[in-house]
Amino acid sequence: LDYIKTIHHGIDIKQFDFNPQQNDDTLLFFGRIHKDKGARQAIEIARACNKKLILAGIIQDRAYYDQYVAPHIDNDKVIYAGSVGPVERNRLLGKACALLHPIQFDEPFGLSVIESMACGTPVIAFDRGSMPELIENGKSGFLVNNVDEAIETVARIKEIDRAYCRRHVERHFTVDRMINEYIQVYEMILESERL
Repeated sequence: LDYIKTIHHGIDIKQFDFNPQQNDDTLLFFGRIHKDKGARQAIEIARACNKKLILAGIIQDRAYYDQYVAPHIDNDKVIYAGSVGPVERNRLLGKACALLHPIQFDEPFGLSVIESMACGTPVIAFDRGSMPELIENGKSGFLVNNVDEAIETVARIKEIDRAYCRRHVERHFTVDRMINEYIQVYEMILESERL
């Protein structure tokens, strides 16, 4: 392929309410319930930290959900909120102390990571795929290699400035930035065609 540039997704930042302070000590998992996304590992992390975990997202793999997720749902320490719309998404993302993103594959992007930071909530993600491109380690969240490292960083989450998380998204992941970068690439292609 004749590769020109990687252009990251952008979000409409106005659709995400910034919450300057975490409202509670809850951890959040926001994504498809599938082995690739690591819901099982999120439960393991939250239990080891003795923190409440809310899981939100569609059940994409019913067998995985039934075996690794459902047995832990007690509507007290582990809650499954299902698929949520924009209002509930903003509420959940904004009030959590951290988003857990323990992915089990080399994810090419991660919209929930950007959406979480737009609401001011830092992310603890496994250091795979695009995660180092999305998260500034130690500034907008933490990149970790395994469950044990994730457990350690939960205790450090208050080191992260929630306003910095929002600014990070405003600088790098808005829809306006994405559009401008696509236009620049189209202009480069047109210019090269003229030569």
